[in-house]
Amino acid sequence: MRSLFVATGNRHKVTEIRALLGAGFTVLSQGDTNARLDIRESADTFAGNALIKAVNWSAYLGTDCCDLNVEAVLADDSGLEVDALGGAPGVHSARFAAPDGAPEGNSSDGENNAKLLRLLNGVPDERRTARFRCVLALVPVMPGTDAECLVKAARFFEGTCPGRIRRDGAGRAGFGYDPLFIPDGHSESFAELGEETKNQLSHRGRAIAAMRAQLG
Repeated sequence: MRSLFVATGNRHKVTEIRALLGAGFTVLSQGDTNARLDIRESADTFAGNALIKAVNWSAYLGTDCCDLNVEAVLADDSGLEVDALGGAPGVHSARFAAPDGAPEGNSSDGENNAKLLRLLNGVPDERRTARFRCVLALVPVMPGTDAECLVKAARFFEGTCPGRIRRDGAGRAGFGYDPLFIPDGHSESFAELGEETKNQLSHRGRAIAAMRAQLG
């Protein structure tokens, strides 16, 4: 599978995935279609949410109303797991700062980072361990195939990056929690290390590497 549709509206993720896959892949995304599917990420696991997105987009791309010529849909669900918070924000990473009962939608990076720092206030450095986790779901585009068959055809790839949470943000690169996350073996945050180094270390980079190893 060398032509993929990345099922995300997050342009930062699309840019990262394009860079990680390299020149051997054609990568399209929601920016290449006018379609906007109303997909509720209702699962309580990264794999479950990635599968929901991949199956919904695969079903749409297999219909006559879509003329994008791609072989498969790649959906990413990823987030930050902080040990002192019992693994939170986890699958809620993008909407961590939204109040309970708020409408669907992500919070801003600044709001999410501020809430994380507030909850970790007073937690000593040795207990600020965390990891980024990414699960990719790869689902082929097969016109006329029902959702149950698409689910069975799905393949999953996972990557993690352990590290720790800073006491304040540092760096201007990256997105999300990158200014607060220092990967193991480094003293700078993802936002300070830059794209090339981050891609070598990141959870998403490791998940993409696992996928490429299987695809050959």
